[in-house]
Amino acid sequence: MTTNTLQKIGFQHVGSFLRPTELKKARENFKTGQITIDELSEIEDVAITDLVRKQVEAGLSVVTDGEFRRSYWHLDNFWGFEGVEHFNYGEGYLFAHEETRDDSARLFGKLGFNAKTHPFIQQFKYLKVVADTAGVSAKITIPAPSQFYAELVRGNNAEKIAKFYDTNEALYADIQRVYHEEIIALYEAGARTVQLDDCTWGMLVDPKFWEMMAGAGFDVTDLKRIYLDLNNGAIENLPADLTINTHICRGNYHSDWATSGGYESVADELFGQENVSNYFLEYDSQRAGGFEPLAKVSGDKRVVLGLITTKTGVLEDKQAIIDRIHEAEKYLPLSRLWLSTQCGFASTEEGNVLTEQQQWAKLKLVKEILDEVWD
Repeated sequence: MTTNTLQKIGFQHVGSFLRPTELKKARENFKTGQITIDELSEIEDVAITDLVRKQVEAGLSVVTDGEFRRSYWHLDNFWGFEGVEHFNYGEGYLFAHEETRDDSARLFGKLGFNAKTHPFIQQFKYLKVVADTAGVSAKITIPAPSQFYAELVRGNNAEKIAKFYDTNEALYADIQRVYHEEIIALYEAGARTVQLDDCTWGMLVDPKFWEMMAGAGFDVTDLKRIYLDLNNGAIENLPADLTINTHICRGNYHSDWATSGGYESVADELFGQENVSNYFLEYDSQRAGGFEPLAKVSGDKRVVLGLITTKTGVLEDKQAIIDRIHEAEKYLPLSRLWLSTQCGFASTEEGNVLTEQQQWAKLKLVKEILDEVWD
């Protein structure tokens, strides 16, 4: 029988959807000066309205805008803060088989937040109107504060920090402040579910992490404390009716992945101490490890099992997914478990390598299993 707790989660997708061909073409035309920003916005509005309609038809009760107005799942949010500039790093993020575009974010001044100029606030307001008209709830995804910090200290980016911040503590405090102000602005715009997308923990679990980072002076124990404090500090003292999700990822670019490793090494901090309500966890491959760390999820927090991959169009076997849900039930009761895809379908505008038809078939399967296991 479905509990009230699970009704609060509802049927929701992690976040991003494949961009329609018309939208991709419009974004290219804007870059080359063939259309104006207003014309692009109108095309985005139409695409998002159509996407919400499709989500409702698929049975979703909590919808997103598919991240259709973004190039990246994370960088667009960083660029919206005062004191942050968009530049080309010279090297992309290195995935298992591909390298991404080389966009990045770095400081050119002290951090600030302005609800009138940060694009995500107005973007969410549009989604809220469309969702309200359709009779469903609207969710917004933003990169976690820890993800912002990771970008700011990435390689040569870190050299800019010392020009504006005398201490690490001052930087941490400003990251927490601008994120808190952004979340409050989203709440005032009508958001009641805000999701912190976070690859930082997914990087920490990788056994290769030490090889990649030890030479740069990083310490995993210190980073776990920093990430936890940044995220918890940003979500302190929020309205009681605002739900904070987090989605933990190991990379999702053009159907490629970046890191591997189970949750054991971060479970105490991430599952035991991060003050979110719902964890959307990647569990679609052996790279995510087993379910044993779920025993560390504290209080009445809930776990949404990302058992259905968005990286390929191959449809999973329903009974195999149901069996895995019952495996996870050994460590958390069914009343604190739920189901989703492992990630979005297009964390960047390139999108994963599958068709829109396959995308919707994946969500149909999620809905069928939700109805069968929790009805």
